[in-house]
Amino acid sequence: MNTGWNFHKAAKTLRCALTFLSALAVFLSFAWPAAGQQPKDKKNKKEPSLADNSGHILPLNDEQQIDYMISEMLGAWQIGDIDRLHKDYADDVTFVNGGWAPPVFGWNNYLPLYQQQRARMQKVRMDRSNTYLKVEGNLGWVCYQWDFSATVDGQPTASQGQTTLVVAKRDNRWVIVHNHTSLVATTPPPAPAGEQPPAQTPPTKPS
Repeated sequence: MNTGWNFHKAAKTLRCALTFLSALAVFLSFAWPAAGQQPKDKKNKKEPSLADNSGHILPLNDEQQIDYMISEMLGAWQIGDIDRLHKDYADDVTFVNGGWAPPVFGWNNYLPLYQQQRARMQKVRMDRSNTYLKVEGNLGWVCYQWDFSATVDGQPTASQGQTTLVVAKRDNRWVIVHNHTSLVATTPPPAPAGEQPPAQTPPTKPS
């Protein structure tokens, strides 16, 4: 068995996967969905609200408004509604990802990156879990975990990660001002019984 060839082939495949995952981390920093949520039309209303069983309108508190905003953004992300997405992001928003890529400053710089990655994907789904919100005055932060799956360039793809958001209340409306999304490293499945793993070589010092 040519273990040297197998190792170089595996290393090349790993580099390609890491390159894509780095780009995917930037893309995923744009959304953090909860399963089954859909966009809701709230035209002509200054703040999100809901009705009780008697039909009375109940205003939402800050935590509920932030959660509603995230759900609304998710629905717009799923259908590609850029205008509605922009409504939930500040013009001066910053994006940081865990793929060792430079941060992205501003909506106008982020939008083409999102559109480029989104065009490669179909059947996109991401489920949010373990969400925690904290509000202090006109600032707040949110953290959660997510499971992502999609068809990318015709191939099924899945990943997991976590996101932290900083939100601010501007003009009596909550918007996202910072997004930090990281992918969680996964361990490759063990080789089938009787099959030898690729040969390993000692690490080399960086040039």
